[in-house]
Amino acid sequence: MDSDERLLHSSSFGAAAAAYAAHRPDYAQAAVRWALESAPGPRVLDLGAGTGKLTATLAALGADVIAVEPDPAMLAELRRALPAVRALPGSAEAIPLPDASVDAVLAGNAMHWFDMAVAGPEISRVLAPGGTLAGLWNVLDDHVEWVAGLARVGGSAAIGPRDTPASWRAVTADMHLPKAGAAARFGSPEQAGFPHGQRRTADSLVATLATRAGMLVMPEQEREAALGRIGAFLSSRPETADGEFTLPMLTAVLRVRRLGYSSAA
Repeated sequence: MDSDERLLHSSSFGAAAAAYAAHRPDYAQAAVRWALESAPGPRVLDLGAGTGKLTATLAALGADVIAVEPDPAMLAELRRALPAVRALPGSAEAIPLPDASVDAVLAGNAMHWFDMAVAGPEISRVLAPGGTLAGLWNVLDDHVEWVAGLARVGGSAAIGPRDTPASWRAVTADMHLPKAGAAARFGSPEQAGFPHGQRRTADSLVATLATRAGMLVMPEQEREAALGRIGAFLSSRPETADGEFTLPMLTAVLRVRRLGYSSAA
């Protein structure tokens, strides 16, 4: 998508901040540990932190975490949920932290919104030498038959190009990371996926998918029609029609290590 469309989508979440906080999943702890395993220290920036889904996992693992989020409504939800965490207004393109002040920068379901031409040097600037940059995405396990059917019925607005394992690997293989060069010196990227799950009902899964950017920017009539199709599909499946079920997911991680300092960073 072009820069205007990316801005429209990335700025859509504030209007649904409370629903985002209520329905979006957390991240598999094993995935977060893998993202951080080569970081030189415990100082972690959760960049584009939203309502604090990844922030909470980092805090639970004992990281010294700082959260940065550009949307005031999302930031307010984060501060309400995690009052002990330092949470600052800011963005990937203007990070309100000193040079070399963190050992890792993590982004949960957010890195695809960054303008890496600007954010890459900023991330490089705040990372200590040897620090880690990692993006994490919760993706649906479409190896499960009913989940594959949900992906077909939901369409790209609800289940987009980063929302299933195979498409996530292809889309992130050479995207969403700073390019090697004077201003952002990073090594080769690595990808991994970790099993995760979320307890849901049909209604709460519809509410979760309604917080996707593609759904939020839809005209209301189209959005309601799309959510209606998803609800009808879930009601028709024995796995999801009655009561709670586990939505099978993976927390997928793309990580890269900062190689060293640059005077241009």
